[in-house]
Amino acid sequence: MKLYGVTGYKNAGKTGLMVRLVTEFTARGLTVSTIKHAHHATDIDHEGRDSFRHRQAGAAQVLVCSPVRWALMTELRGAAEPTLDDLLTRLNPADLVLIEGYKSAPHPKIEAHRFETGQPLLAAENPTIRAVASNAQPVTHCPLFHLDNTIAIADFIAAEVGL
Repeated sequence: MKLYGVTGYKNAGKTGLMVRLVTEFTARGLTVSTIKHAHHATDIDHEGRDSFRHRQAGAAQVLVCSPVRWALMTELRGAAEPTLDDLLTRLNPADLVLIEGYKSAPHPKIEAHRFETGQPLLAAENPTIRAVASNAQPVTHCPLFHLDNTIAIADFIAAEVGL
């Protein structure tokens, strides 16, 4: 599977770019999977749901299945967070895996950047960042794209990974 990341500071436009890239690559006929890293306790089900009650009761894993989707939740219960490599082994084969976050992981990335955040570019200090997508014109040694130019960004990523 080909891997490419989208990274950047909070409110930089990472998720919006990810969504647009998934839409673009799937429109090109590719199978795309995603991994998103969160720095906080993320809950995908909520109090009152049966699966929530199963987890609260102490289940290590809860698999929920319906006619339209299934999901497997694993409670770490104090164990170490799985590595990105561990998580990748759990995905079905896909043409492209887009990874949101994981700033320091070794896969190639594009940095999402919004001028309004006031944050500096990560690209200056992170050699895995191959391009910057911004709503401004920051000074960078990397190729620079407008944050909303999804087709050009997708073309760049496709060329980078050989799709």
